[in-house]
Amino acid sequence: MLIGAIEAGGTKFVCAVGDESGDIIAKTSFPTKDPEETFKDVNNFFREYKVEAIGIGCFGPVDLDKKSDTYGTILNTPKTKWIQYDVLGKLKKDLKVPVYIDTDVNAAALAEYKYGAGRDVNSCMYITVGTGIGAGYVQDGNTYVGKSHPEMGHVLIQQHENDAFPGGCPYHGNCLEGLASGPAIEKRYGKKGHQLAADSHVWELEAYYLAQAIMNYFLILAPERIILGGGVMKQQQLYPLIRRKFLEMMNGYLTIENADTFIVAPELNDEQGVRGAMALVPVMLRN
Repeated sequence: MLIGAIEAGGTKFVCAVGDESGDIIAKTSFPTKDPEETFKDVNNFFREYKVEAIGIGCFGPVDLDKKSDTYGTILNTPKTKWIQYDVLGKLKKDLKVPVYIDTDVNAAALAEYKYGAGRDVNSCMYITVGTGIGAGYVQDGNTYVGKSHPEMGHVLIQQHENDAFPGGCPYHGNCLEGLASGPAIEKRYGKKGHQLAADSHVWELEAYYLAQAIMNYFLILAPERIILGGGVMKQQQLYPLIRRKFLEMMNGYLTIENADTFIVAPELNDEQGVRGAMALVPVMLRN
């Protein structure tokens, strides 16, 4: 079965074709432009291949309520030309094959669960820390979607007493994304994260915020593994800091046998999104 995959990001689209084992046969990427231009590029790629179905991991927020009249439609995104754009309907109309949609982070979580850092557990969470913060959750091979998809990057956390930064989220100010995303780091310090690599204070504070969020997610969903990816997590010194702060915050409540194997880096070399989109097809067919 030849499967198509789309990682639909706010910055770029990645399109691929592959098989049910997750192997990629061909792949391309291009910048995310306005919808019509972007889907012209999508169509040009898939014209060369006879795919039987397509999975798409999409930036959001996107309506994932299958009972909704706007299922598969982008909602109130900062990318104004994409607001109320029917991504699912457009793909079905253009490509004339079954199309299965989920969030970009759910797709990434599914890929790590099947092929990467979560392949030896029954449940895992993938958290991306970059331009924004988002998280996807997989249990027994299925991604989690409620009435809408979880927006875990916008949880409220306790701000550090020595952090006077008001937060960068236009909706909530000092939510997790507003305090710990890549743009929040740049707004707080006037420099991008990679220019602050040697400043231990920056990463102690970042770990403080991410550890709080992980504690909350763990207490609510109890995933067996937390996988942290995204551009900010290229700062490898964050992983041990987050593990230490997470254990301090848990304070012995519930057993964490090994923090080093509980909070880990991704293993799929930035192909989580597109391989996860491909993996959505057999999951959706099964359900």
